Amino acid sequence: MCCGHESHHGATHWGHHHGGFCACGGSFRSGPFFWTEKEKIASLQEYLESLREEAKAVEERVAELKEQK
Repeated sequence: MCCGHESHHGATHWGHHHGGFCACGGSFRSGPFFWTEKEKIASLQEYLESLREEAKAVEERVAELKEQK
């Protein structure tokens, strides 16, 4: 079972820090896991960059559709 890391956004974005089993190639952690501030910041920055890339792709698609009119 995959946790959804790198394939979903929002709550599941936090991926392999959930402390459970994940068979999608991520790390395995047993028991509770607490993020450090540095890890939180790095994860949020990664997520923000992903959102920016997705927004850019949507903007490009909208521009393509407008050109087809």
